[in-house]
Amino acid sequence: MSLPNTPLDVLIIGAGGREHAITRALLASPDCGRVYVAPGNGGTAIDALNVALAVNDGSAVAAFARQNGVRLVVVGPEEPLVKGVADAVRAEGIACFGPSAVAAQIEGSKRFAKQFMDAHSLPTAAWGYFNDSYSALEFLYQHEAPIVVKADGLAAGKGVTVATSLAEAEAAVKECLDGRFGEAGATVLIEEALSGPECSLLVFTDGQRILPMAPAQDHKRAGEGDTGPNTGGMGVYSPVPIVSEPEHARMLEIMEQAINGFISDGIDYRGVLYGGFMLTAEGPKLLEFNARFGDPETQVLLPRLNSDLLEVLYKAAVGDLGAMQLDWSSDWAVSVVLASAGYPGSYQTGHAISGIAAAEALPGITVYHAGTAIDEHSQLVTAGGRVLNVTAQAASFKAAQELAYQAVDKIDFSGKQYRRDIGSRALMGRAAWD
Repeated sequence: MSLPNTPLDVLIIGAGGREHAITRALLASPDCGRVYVAPGNGGTAIDALNVALAVNDGSAVAAFARQNGVRLVVVGPEEPLVKGVADAVRAEGIACFGPSAVAAQIEGSKRFAKQFMDAHSLPTAAWGYFNDSYSALEFLYQHEAPIVVKADGLAAGKGVTVATSLAEAEAAVKECLDGRFGEAGATVLIEEALSGPECSLLVFTDGQRILPMAPAQDHKRAGEGDTGPNTGGMGVYSPVPIVSEPEHARMLEIMEQAINGFISDGIDYRGVLYGGFMLTAEGPKLLEFNARFGDPETQVLLPRLNSDLLEVLYKAAVGDLGAMQLDWSSDWAVSVVLASAGYPGSYQTGHAISGIAAAEALPGITVYHAGTAIDEHSQLVTAGGRVLNVTAQAASFKAAQELAYQAVDKIDFSGKQYRRDIGSRALMGRAAWD
């Protein structure tokens, strides 16, 4: 370990399961000092120090870091990145893990991302973008369903519709342009629907080289059998057995190509680059890029990382990963999201949560907090749509899956909902996606 002047105090920006997973992984480092989380959740309040900050205000974040001796800021969500928080922190001479506002457009604007993909010959779906209903619908009715409609800007993972009919696509276009997603939907993208299983590949980067993480597969739909509306993610597993070695090699090549694209464009990209792929018959194609750790992918990736996360994040933030390599566990990891009744629509909060200690008493179980809080009676309660991530690690996929659901059964809160089929297609081969 070569971090200077340890212990090193850290500020994590965010409030979800991703940030709780990052918190726990950083605290496992012998060189980690105090960990602040802004605004944090019930889990980070137990493990670290929650602080109230205007997390989209770069000057406020930088001032807190400076005043409290923080030497590394880790930005979890996409919105602070798009709003330039990393730029403001770096301007104060403080290391920040997360790309600049310019670089974060790769997630903040789907139009920017598609133009970037085209400019650097990255394989992706054919597409068009529109600012008015007439042009969008004219384009739409020149194509066939299924077809994909996306709000251009940030919509918390809910601005994408995979329409199975042109009528559904038309409704999605109007929904975007009529203001459901605010400014994020002022421009709408329409693109061909790729077919095949989806897979995520995330990489750490210092702006020059990449350190790939293990592949992961998220479950976006709210209902079992991949039915219902899109969500932020209802469960995930890693590794992904259906990814062949040639496909994995090609995805790595694409991610390297993307970083080289940033370099050639004069954009300094430091942090995580998330590639969302469709494994098509023609090979892996990009669905999207994200500019940060995925949620819930982080909740299965970090438990499998044997390397010191603090060292990785700090060296990436200062642009010096050097010849570092990552050490990954051979374990499987499966994470099931426990959500509030009604999610991703309207839901109630403030329900008492019980059983987490009993769940974590099972060997191989970690429960990450997402939408939780500590109320005025010091009781842990629900405070969001996605409430908890129940993550299991085991030597086989089947063992990890069974262990995750054993732990799920020990946790209770009013309205608890979850998918009972997370990873059910993992070992069934490609035929499961036909």
